[in-house]
Amino acid sequence: MPEESLHKQFPPYVPGKGEEYMSEKQLNHFRNVLETLKRELMEDIERTVHALQDEPTSYADPNDRASQESDLALELRNRDREGRLIKKVDEALARLSEGEYGYCDSCGVEIGLKRLEARPTANLCIDCKTLEEMRERQLGK
Repeated sequence: MPEESLHKQFPPYVPGKGEEYMSEKQLNHFRNVLETLKRELMEDIERTVHALQDEPTSYADPNDRASQESDLALELRNRDREGRLIKKVDEALARLSEGEYGYCDSCGVEIGLKRLEARPTANLCIDCKTLEEMRERQLGK
């Protein structure tokens, strides 16, 4: 997954002593992380499109055809997931440009650097996210 490679490419941000939360340096760090993630996701999608165009459309053997269809279904599911992640990255970049990045959409508290390093698209603090997941489980979603 591209997020795994980001952590190798971008070491976790270590704030300086007394550095203010979401300082310009922190915002630049997360902007770079988000833009790199988006670029990698777009490249993956483009690679898939080219691979689908270059592959033979069908095999004579039913087993080979079934295997190809299974692989294609998995690939398309992954690209769909990546497409949704691109949307979240775009939303995070919009929050960043609006000065709202790093703060919980629900309660307004700081999300925290460690949480943002783990999930740069996070828009809820850990407490609000936990409550949301509990509600989803109760409603059976």
